[in-house]
Amino acid sequence: MLTSVVQLFTEACRLDEGDRAALAGLLLASLNQVPSPGVEAAWSEEIERRVRELDSGEVKTVAWEDVKNRLLELEKDGYEA
Repeated sequence: MLTSVVQLFTEACRLDEGDRAALAGLLLASLNQVPSPGVEAAWSEEIERRVRELDSGEVKTVAWEDVKNRLLELEKDGYEA
């Protein structure tokens, strides 16, 4: 199964950013998980906190290419999450 997941990921990475975001949303929605009470409020608070940290300069973003390359390096080195 891992090989097919890697193949799907590789193909999905060829999509433009909007299509990748749409695919990610569809995959998440397909899980059909019903959030526990309070989860939406907790996520809203977390999002607001993170936006404040970004706006204030307290934290910096990392480019997706850098993250992806680091993950690929870890995979190449045999790291398994």
